[in-house]
Formats: sequence, structure tokens, C-alpha cells
Amino acid sequence: MDFIVDAIHKGGPFMWPILICAVFGLAIAFERLYFIVFRANINGTAFMAQVQKLIMANNIDRAIKLCNAEPNATLPRVLKAGLTRANRSELEIQNAVDESVLEVFPQLNKRTAFLPMLANVATLTGLLGTIQGLIQAFEAVAHASAETKQTLLAAGISTAMFTTAGGLVVAIPILVLNAIVSDRTTKIMDDVDQFALKTVNLLAARRRGTLKEDGSAG
Repeated sequence: MDFIVDAIHKGGPFMWPILICAVFGLAIAFERLYFIVFRANINGTAFMAQVQKLIMANNIDRAIKLCNAEPNATLPRVLKAGLTRANRSELEIQNAVDESVLEVFPQLNKRTAFLPMLANVATLTGLLGTIQGLIQAFEAVAHASAETKQTLLAAGISTAMFTTAGGLVVAIPILVLNAIVSDRTTKIMDDVDQFALKTVNLLAARRRGTLKEDGSAG
């Protein structure tokens, strides 16, 4: 903790925006990770296998209850939208699923775009602090007296190095966390796209009476 306080003091005023980027960036990243991993995520393949069995058994109510058992997960919410309209036309089922997708996808991507932005701001602020420190150093060489030149030169270089390091120390973890969040989000979205389409096809085949034993539409 003392090192952080000392670094902020030596890095000058540009260390404060970098610190703010760190606080907001880490807060957003960990909030998104918690939401994506522990709330929105589910084993899509296993869940879809259960839903498919229930659709093939013509047990739509049980399939809906299965979705209700996971109210926070993204995939069950989308599939439930189609299942509740299982006895309607294929177009109505598809429209319900599409509407649900439009509701859940923005929730998955909420605030994630701020992560690379905050990382870039931290890096650029560090660069700006570096330039300021170098300007101070050159000013010391050009104008300071011999007695104070060495002290001012060292202070300017110290400011430059601390702000550069501060910006990178903040930006790198945020970018890594952003990559993890984006990868997990994409995985959930891909599962939703794949299994939502499969559910629509199963329900449409069920309504037409062409549903085969292997779950494919005839």
C-alpha cells in the first residue's frame, strides 16, 4: 500500500486518472465476470438435451418448468419464450425467440465496451504523464541552476517512468479481463443462437407431426 501511495506521489497528477481507470475497470470486469460465469452461464449442451427429450415426449409444460428452474441463465430464458408458444405457428415461435434474444444479448454485453476504453485511457494518460515528466527534465537541463539541475532532472524522469509504468500496470490486467469476459460472453451467445434455432425447428416439426425419434425434423 505504501508503494502505491509513493508511486502516486512521485508520478504526479496524471496518476490520479490512472487510478480512477483502475478502480472502474476492475469493478466492471469483476461484476461482468460474476454475471457471465455464475448467473447467465449454463451447460448449454446438457440443458438442450433435456429440453429436446421433453419436446419429443410432448411434455412442453415440463420443459417450461425446466427453464423456470434457471431464471437467471440466458439460454433457458430464450428457450422458454419459444416453448410458451409451442402450439402457435412457426413464425410466432420464431418471433418470440428473436424478441427474447434482443432482450438478453444487451444484458450480456452491458458495460463490457468500457473495459478496452478504460485500458486505453490509462495507457494514454500514462503517456501524457511521461511527456510531462520529460518536459520537466528538459526544462531543468535548459534553465535550472547547477545546484538544482540534478534534482529537477531526476524528478522529471521519475515522473515520466512512474506514469508510464502506472498506465501499463492498469491497462494490461484490464485488457486480459476484457478478453476473458468477451470470450465467455461469445460462448453464451453462440449457444443461444444454436440451441434457439434447434428449439424452433423441433417445435415446428412437433406441430407438423414430422418430429423423428432422433429429434430431427422430417
